[in-house]
Amino acid sequence: MSDAAAPPPPQPLAGLRVVELTHMVMGPTCGMVLADLGAEVIKIEPVEGEATRRLLGAGAGFFPMFNRNKKSVGIDLRQSAGAEAARRLAASADIVAENFKPGALAKFGLDYASLGKANGRLIYVSHKGFLPGPYEHRTALDEVVQMMGGLAYMTGRPGDPLRAGTSVNDIMGGLFGAIGALGALIQRGITGKGMEVQSALFENNVFLMGQHMLQFAMTGRHPAPMPARDNPWAVYDVFTVKDGEQIFLAAVSDAQFATFCDVLGFADLKADPRLATNNDRVKVRPALLATLRERLAPRSAAELAAIFERHGLPFAPIRKPEDLYDDPHLQATGGLADVVLPDGERAGQTVKTTLFPITLDGKRLPVRLHPPRLGEHTQQLLAGVGYSAAEIDALRAQRVVA
Repeated sequence: MSDAAAPPPPQPLAGLRVVELTHMVMGPTCGMVLADLGAEVIKIEPVEGEATRRLLGAGAGFFPMFNRNKKSVGIDLRQSAGAEAARRLAASADIVAENFKPGALAKFGLDYASLGKANGRLIYVSHKGFLPGPYEHRTALDEVVQMMGGLAYMTGRPGDPLRAGTSVNDIMGGLFGAIGALGALIQRGITGKGMEVQSALFENNVFLMGQHMLQFAMTGRHPAPMPARDNPWAVYDVFTVKDGEQIFLAAVSDAQFATFCDVLGFADLKADPRLATNNDRVKVRPALLATLRERLAPRSAAELAAIFERHGLPFAPIRKPEDLYDDPHLQATGGLADVVLPDGERAGQTVKTTLFPITLDGKRLPVRLHPPRLGEHTQQLLAGVGYSAAEIDALRAQRVVA
């Protein structure tokens, strides 16, 4: 069968409508997952546009990354006519997703208590800093929960807590929100009733820490930060090699260590009884690593990568994010897709984005809609919930919608 005749990727959520009252990363991630899976996702944003559209620096990629496959309608919720328009859209939805402070949407009639009363089939996904409890009214950020939830401690060197290098909790919180929504959809198919789903930054960070909490429970010893941890494998580190390049190399089993020694010409290390087993090697790890660093220093990263790949040993080049655009595996497997930037100095330009990291029926889930321009779909969406063209024009004139 030719590519032209191949069936399109599955859209298991086609026909499902999601109304998204979200901003930044956590809530938009949930909406993006549902949109990638085929749902119609309607993003309600302020008439001036979600503030994420205008972020600089490390936030510049937030909007185009997490808002593909969505439609945009600009609505001023502070005006009663705007809140009414948003409620009409929400009434048409299977799922409403939000990530505002507790109680913030109640004054607009857009909280679960109000919307669920009118639509018993509604699934309402709230993304919060904390699940209900003593902390629930605190303001949370990814960095806040990484610090208080142990992740920064485990990532940094001793005495130097360090946040992870991406919005790990925001993204994961959105993923958990989407997982909860999918479970609620299955339950609704059985009972006919919707429900509220809650996902929270702090709790998902604690979930990440579970392995270290159980490590403490099992051993009675405090887990050390990752740069200073008691490594369970002797050869498992970054090595600086020829011309100052760096490469991660590993040998995590006795068989891999034997291969490691064979292919690098380290027969003396393979024969050394002090290095016979992984646990033996761990006991002398500092001395072993010092020897390996000295022997590997003259070799190039490319040479080592080729040897390790040829013999099935774990390795990794040390890359920067922009290097991934040239990754041959991502290029060959369709892991990157075109999107048109909606905002900023490069608005209208086509760039590559990363796709949701799964396949369905052997296919990646594509970009069907580029990240929307502010209000790009306002006319279409409001007409779909009963507004006439004249009414929409009047709302625009009053800056109720954009």
